[in-house]
Amino acid sequence: MGKSQKKRSMRRHNPMRVPDSHLPKGLESAASSSPKNEAVLPIIQKLENPDASERKWACVAVSNLIQNDPSTRRLLQGKNVVGALITRLSDSEEEVWIEAAGALRNLCIDGGYDICAEMYNKNILAPLKAFVPKISSALSQFLESPKTAPENAQKVVYEFTENVNTILWCLSETSNKALNAINQINLVPFLTSFLAARAKLPIATVTAAAQCLYVLTDDNQPAIDELRSNAAYSTCLLEIVHDEDGVKDKKIIWDRITTLKVLSSGILSNVSPFPPPSAASGVDVGKEIVLPLLQPVVASVSLTESSELAESLVVKLALEPPQIEKLSLKNAPKSDHRSDTEVELDRLENKLRTVQLALEILTGVCATLPDPEPIPELQEGEPDAEEDEDNDGVIEENVTDGMALDDIPITNGIATASHLPALVEPLITLIQPVRLSFPPAAGQSSHPPTTSVLSAIHVSALECLNNIFLSLSASPSSGLAAASTSGKQIWDGVWAALGSVGTEITRGQERKQEMWEIGVGVLWGVGNIWKGSLLCNSSTDPAIRVKCIGTLECLAQHPQSIDANRVIAMHLLSILPTSTTPSTYGTEPLIQTLSALIDIYSDENLPYDVNFRQGNFVQRLVDSVEGVRKAVRAIDRRKERDLKLRGEEMRDNLIAFIKYRRALRF
Repeated sequence: MGKSQKKRSMRRHNPMRVPDSHLPKGLESAASSSPKNEAVLPIIQKLENPDASERKWACVAVSNLIQNDPSTRRLLQGKNVVGALITRLSDSEEEVWIEAAGALRNLCIDGGYDICAEMYNKNILAPLKAFVPKISSALSQFLESPKTAPENAQKVVYEFTENVNTILWCLSETSNKALNAINQINLVPFLTSFLAARAKLPIATVTAAAQCLYVLTDDNQPAIDELRSNAAYSTCLLEIVHDEDGVKDKKIIWDRITTLKVLSSGILSNVSPFPPPSAASGVDVGKEIVLPLLQPVVASVSLTESSELAESLVVKLALEPPQIEKLSLKNAPKSDHRSDTEVELDRLENKLRTVQLALEILTGVCATLPDPEPIPELQEGEPDAEEDEDNDGVIEENVTDGMALDDIPITNGIATASHLPALVEPLITLIQPVRLSFPPAAGQSSHPPTTSVLSAIHVSALECLNNIFLSLSASPSSGLAAASTSGKQIWDGVWAALGSVGTEITRGQERKQEMWEIGVGVLWGVGNIWKGSLLCNSSTDPAIRVKCIGTLECLAQHPQSIDANRVIAMHLLSILPTSTTPSTYGTEPLIQTLSALIDIYSDENLPYDVNFRQGNFVQRLVDSVEGVRKAVRAIDRRKERDLKLRGEEMRDNLIAFIKYRRALRF
C-alpha cells in the first residue's frame, strides 16, 4: 500500500481565552484601561505577607482580578505576579499553594503562550514535578480507603490536581523545550491512572487529565510510544469511548462526559495505529470511532443560540456584585467563588470548547489523503509534490491509514451528492459568524471567553472543510464533479461566511484574517473539484457576475495561494474577447475582469506572479485589446455614461499595463 498523507497545521489546543491583542503594547495602555489598577499593588504585596491567610487571600484575588480583564492581567504581569505565585507553590501553608496553583492555572488558560513561556522560564516545573508523586500517593489512598480523609479534604486535592494537570497541559504546547522537559517527568502512567479510576473521581479532574494526555500525544513520540507500550491504556480509552452508562439525568456532568469521550477519541487518533495485543490494534480509529462519535457532537450545537444565551447571561452577571468585593479570608478554594450565572457561562463555554475540540480532531482525520497509486487512471488529477509545497508547505507523512470520505451521504440540506461526506453540512453552518464571533474594532467583547471559542470554532470548521476538499480534489470523482448544484451551495455557503466576516480587520480581530486565509483554501478546493461551473457561469445576471469576479479578485490576491491564483486567473482570462470573438459575459463583467487582472498582477514581486510569467498571460491580454476596443465603442454614451467612461478608462489601463509588463523583460 502506498503512503497516505496528512495535512498538518500548527495549532494551540487552548486558544487564548481572554486575548489582549486589542490593547496597544506596554503597561501604560493597560493601566489606562484597567478599572482595577489601584488593587494590583496591594495584592502583589499581600503575596509576600507573613500572615498565611493574607497570602491565600492574595492568590484568590489574582484569579478574580484577571477574570475577563486582559488589562489587569498585563498589569499584574508587569509586577511579576507569575514569579510571586510560583514562589507560593512552595509555601509552608497548604491552602496557600493550593490557591496559587489555581491562580496560575487561570493565568495559563486566559493569557496564552507568553504567560506560559514566562512560567517555564521561571522554573515552574520544579514544584510541579514535586507535586506529581504526592498527588499519586493521595489518589491511591483515597481510592483504597475513601473514609480515611473527609470529603472536603478529598475535594480540595481533586481541584488542586485539576489545576496542576491543566498547567502541565498548557506548558506542553508552549515550546519544544518545555515539552521535552515535561516528557522527562513521564506523565503518561500518572495521567492514565485518572482515566482508569474515572468511576470514583470527579469528572472535571478526569477530564483535565485526559486533556493533558491529548495534548501530550499530539505528534510527541515519547508519549505516543509510552501509551502504545501498555495495552491496558488503549483498552481504557476504548471503554470510555463506548461507555453508555453516563449520568444522563445530571446534564452538567453529562456535558463533561461528552468532553471526556471526545478527548479519548482524540488520544486514540493521535496514537493510532496500535500494535497487538492492544484491543485497538485492529480498529480503524478514524472511520469506526472518530467520525461516528464526533459528527453528532459538531451537529448538536447552535452558535446563534449559544451567542444569544451568553449575551443574556452577561447582562445578568453585570447586575451582580463584583467577586473581588465578596472575598474574605475564610473563603474556600476558588471554585466556590463563582455565582450561578458564572457557572452557567462556564458550562456554555465548556460545551462550545468540546465542539471546537471535536472539529480539531476531525480536521486531522479528514486530512488523510486517499492514495492515488491503486487507480492509475486518476493520477492525472493528483497534485504533484511541487504543488503540495506551494499549497501549504506542511504536508507530513501518514499518522493513520487512508480513509474514504464518501461513505456517508448527505441526506438533506446543503448537498445530496453521495460522494460528499455528511460532515460538510454542519461545517458550513459552523463557519457562519454570529453576534459574539469577533470583538468590536479595537475593543473587547462583552464576554471574551465566548468570543474566543466561537471564533475558534469558525476557524476549526474552515480547516476541516479545507482538508475535506483537499482530499476530495486529490482523488477526482466524475460523480462528484457532476453534482454542480451541491458545489454551488457549498461555494455560496463559504462565501456567505467570508462576506459576514468582512474585510475591515482591526487590532484584536486577528481571527478574521485567519478565516480569510483558510477560506481561500476552501474555495480553491471547491473550485478545483467543480472547476469553472461555480465561479461566474452559474448566473447570467451581469450584476451578479460583476460581484463574483470582484470576489475572485480578492481570493486571487492571497500571496501564498499560488494554485488558487492560477485557477482563478485562467477563468478570468477565458472571459476576455479576441479580435474576432466577443466576450460571452457582457460588457460590464468584461470591464470588471480587466480591472481584476490588472490589480492582481500589478505587483510582480508577489509569489503568485510566477503564474503570469509562466502562463504568458501578457500575450493573452494583447490578443484581447481589439475585442476590448470594440466592446467599449459599442457602449451607448447617452444611456450608460458612467459605464462608457469606466470602459474607456479600463481600455487605456489595459494598454498601459501591457506596456509595463513587457518593459519588465522577465
